Amino acid sequence: MTFVGASAVVAPALAEAPGDPKAVKSTDGKYFDAKGDPTYNVGADGTVDWYTFSGYRRYHAECHVCHGPNGGGSTYAPALKDSVKRFNYAEFAGIVIGGRQNGNSVMPAFADNKNAVCYIDDLYVYLRALSTGAIQPGRPEKKEAAPDAFKKAEADCMAAK
Repeated sequence: MTFVGASAVVAPALAEAPGDPKAVKSTDGKYFDAKGDPTYNVGADGTVDWYTFSGYRRYHAECHVCHGPNGGGSTYAPALKDSVKRFNYAEFAGIVIGGRQNGNSVMPAFADNKNAVCYIDDLYVYLRALSTGAIQPGRPEKKEAAPDAFKKAEADCMAAK
């Protein structure tokens, strides 16, 4: 699922827990779990797939100011590495795109922020990898090369109006 140039508020939480994060399929360097949701792939030597690495980069560009380093939360916003254990991919994407209010806490909508919207999958897989301990906090030391499909999708999304 890709959200390019999304501007509508997405429906509230679906309340279906995310599935097993184990990658069962790969297409153009992107990994998917048995439910078809994006997931991570970490090699035996610690090499992360490109999308996980990209998620690390985007998280620290857009999310860590409120949600703390490495998805650990802060006094201002919850730990996203814990949230992705409860929210499936569609719920996560809906909150990022449409925003959410929970009492006095407000997550703004990022529908117009291409540095978030163009990388929803990447953010989700990075946080998923952190949530399961598949990667350690901090910049992944080894990463796969960026797939051509990623480069094309990125260029298309960034160029969209």
